[in-house]
Amino acid sequence: MLLKLPKNTTEIHWTRHIKEKMREYQLSERRLLKILKNPERKEEGIAPDTIAVMQTGGRKHPYEIWLMYQIKKQKLKGKKIIMISAWKYPGKSPIKKVPIPEGVLENFKEILKE
Repeated sequence: MLLKLPKNTTEIHWTRHIKEKMREYQLSERRLLKILKNPERKEEGIAPDTIAVMQTGGRKHPYEIWLMYQIKKQKLKGKKIIMISAWKYPGKSPIKKVPIPEGVLENFKEILKE
């Protein structure tokens, strides 16, 4: 199955990293926007000035879909949302602790260096 990757708009910027993770975890743009607009849980992200939001999925084999983003203020246009990363977490994660798979964490550290 080939996923259609999202395009940047005036309100939302999609990083290369999140596009790769969307392909890896088979997450659509619409699903991530739904999580952004209606999260079940919202917590502080691991990187400075980031927010992590989550929705659950699956009945027989439950999992959580996490989305990390950052809000940047622009001079004339208000704010722009930068979508940084997304991942699936099997089961239920503890509250106040954003679960990040090790591979995602390593990739994220590389992105912060850029």
